[in-house]
Amino acid sequence: MITRADKGSSIVILPIQQYSSKIHNFLQTNNFQSATTDPTKTFQTQIRKTINDSKVLILQENRRKYINLNPSVPSIKSLIKINKPDQPIRPIVNWHSAPAYKLAKLFTQEINQLVPLHVHLT
Repeated sequence: MITRADKGSSIVILPIQQYSSKIHNFLQTNNFQSATTDPTKTFQTQIRKTINDSKVLILQENRRKYINLNPSVPSIKSLIKINKPDQPIRPIVNWHSAPAYKLAKLFTQEINQLVPLHVHLT
């Protein structure tokens, strides 16, 4: 397995079994639980209902662009923290395929317009 390191512009080469083991250990250590069924379809139905019931925030003609037409469970990959003992992982979750991704993006844009957060770097 070849992956990027967490810091710097280094790459890490390790056996796939070790990479999988690091992800599995991370999930167990942080008390993640496995679901017996895939909730994506149910969640997609709820998202569609919420969008269609919206009278103020989402205009009728724009509703289709906030529905993810082919949703799937977000995927996880990891970067190896080479500067730490035992090289733990930094999990990276790809949410682009999640049912609520487009809706969450819309809400973030609306909130930022209403309450802009100015970051001051010193």
